[in-house]
Amino acid sequence: MKNKNYYLLLAGILNSFTALLNTIGGQIDLVTPLQNSDLSKQIKAEWFGVWHMVTIVLFATSFMIIKAFLKGSKNETLRNIAYLYIFISIPFMISSVIFQLLAPQWILLLPIGILTYLGHKKIAVT
Repeated sequence: MKNKNYYLLLAGILNSFTALLNTIGGQIDLVTPLQNSDLSKQIKAEWFGVWHMVTIVLFATSFMIIKAFLKGSKNETLRNIAYLYIFISIPFMISSVIFQLLAPQWILLLPIGILTYLGHKKIAVT
């Protein structure tokens, strides 16, 4: 356990938490109210599909990050996940400013991206 990459462990745990939060909290706070709204069926279907695509990506990347932690092997996919999360957090920061609301997704996604990037760099160095 001495040489374990705790950046990846923390990123994997935080990402798994985010996936669960998205699945449960998002369903309650966002998906169900929108499904019960007056939006067209087409918009509801696309919204529902996109929401669950995000859920799948969150769980899949959690698995990849935790697997990399357990194996301790260099994996270029980690770097790509890190960049993806960092870049995905930017629109949420911008929308928070534009709409003068807190779009809190970036508070979870940005640290996951940074931790994953640091974890990837640590593997590259060791």
